[in-house]
Amino acid sequence: MESTYFRRGFGLKPEIDGQLAADYHSTVVDAMRAGGNQLVAGRLTFRLAKEFGFCYGVDRAVDYAYETRSKFPDRRIFLVGEIIHNPHVNAKLAAMGIVFLHRPADAEFDFSGITANDVVLIPAFGVTMRDFERLRAINCILVDTTCGSVLNVWKRVESYARDGFTSVIHGKHYHEETKATASQVGRYPGGKYLVVFDMRETELICEWIEGRGEPEDLARRFAKAVSPGFDFSTDLSRIGVANQTTMLSGESLAIAARLRGALANRYGAAQLAEHFRSFDTICSATQERQDAVDALLLDPPDVMLVIGGYNSSNTCALAALAESKGVRTYHLEDASGIDPVAGTIRFQPVRTRSEMVANDWLPIPGVIGLTAGASTPNNKIGETVARVCETAGISLEKTTS
Repeated sequence: MESTYFRRGFGLKPEIDGQLAADYHSTVVDAMRAGGNQLVAGRLTFRLAKEFGFCYGVDRAVDYAYETRSKFPDRRIFLVGEIIHNPHVNAKLAAMGIVFLHRPADAEFDFSGITANDVVLIPAFGVTMRDFERLRAINCILVDTTCGSVLNVWKRVESYARDGFTSVIHGKHYHEETKATASQVGRYPGGKYLVVFDMRETELICEWIEGRGEPEDLARRFAKAVSPGFDFSTDLSRIGVANQTTMLSGESLAIAARLRGALANRYGAAQLAEHFRSFDTICSATQERQDAVDALLLDPPDVMLVIGGYNSSNTCALAALAESKGVRTYHLEDASGIDPVAGTIRFQPVRTRSEMVANDWLPIPGVIGLTAGASTPNNKIGETVARVCETAGISLEKTTS
């Protein structure tokens, strides 16, 4: 019987390498790497974090998507959500004829138009257990690009549910990865989860564990962030901590420590092992990019530019990290956010979900720090550098030639 499920690609990398290079390569980034991740252009100095841009998991997901189009040139190909959180990469896939399926608010994906002759791509974030089962029931060809780091978190959450621990997940309850991760508790009867976004929400949970607060208030606050039938009175006595792989590592560790302390206060340190488990499941690529920003900011630039999709959690985390160090930080989706004529920059402020425009943002002379989220291709970094130089009246072509 012909296989209908693929996780390891199709061995077509040599056939797609040329197209990948044409779509995402940057000579500007090559020049910066050759110069020790630094580029001097006129009165501007650009300093690029040592680790930036596409990670292994994203590379793999994008490769598999291109390979899938090459493997099945005459079949309809659907993508559940977005392959990664970068609008330019997703636009390339759409131009290749891949059809995006979008989840309506508070509803399921509509798979009714998919047939057994079609191909469906599962994104790097993964899909929920229910969505996976629905797709398998159609018997379509599934190409699963779920990142290995995400799978590691799933195993951890599954083990918590197996042993009767509620999974407390540091993440965004509406994010595809967190939805998929939380669904793993369903592998065992009675599996429970609770998603906390930040330390403020964690503190509310800890206060309840320590004997303060009202369960009705928590039920309202976390209505969309808990498993069905969640009971705050009984489901927080045994906790296992996990996280969306792209959150700020330091914050995840602090959340785990606060929950540990609350359970120790409630049950006593001697009984802690019966009530608390925790494993750092931040992916290595996310950690490396955050560490690289920390290293870059030891000698703070005048301005920090963080490039990547506004809905990219790891990119937002990099921007938050840079701003927390006291550096003027702009999270821009791509070079189009910079207007050389008006001298403005359009960006998304940290911990918001709306854009704003700033004037007189570029110091001349000045040092510009750069990084990019794990879903940002190199050409978007290079285009941003070029647009900054244009704003300053500098010829980047002469600098990099």
